[in-house]
Amino acid sequence: MAFLKYSLIRLAIFVPLFVLFALLQTGLFLAAIFAGLIAFALSYLFFQKQRDAATAAMRERFSGRAKPIRSALEIEDASIEDRLVDENPAVKVENDRRPKEA
Repeated sequence: MAFLKYSLIRLAIFVPLFVLFALLQTGLFLAAIFAGLIAFALSYLFFQKQRDAATAAMRERFSGRAKPIRSALEIEDASIEDRLVDENPAVKVENDRRPKEA
């Protein structure tokens, strides 16, 4: 969430600057370059707390210690499988094996 918040802050700085430079007829490519550089500088100088939180969130996500992100469908599917196995001990669910080719 912190990464999204920081990205939205940077986007909120970039878009008006891009529009301003585009209206000043600097060309779209130069407008994007100028707006990107200024947005980077402003966010670097004034949003250190948000940047540090975003960095910490990304570090946690890619460290290997983070919990996997599961959709509601995956959670429901897992609970159905668990209930099936609990109710029928003879049923085996082997997700780790590849199916045998016929």
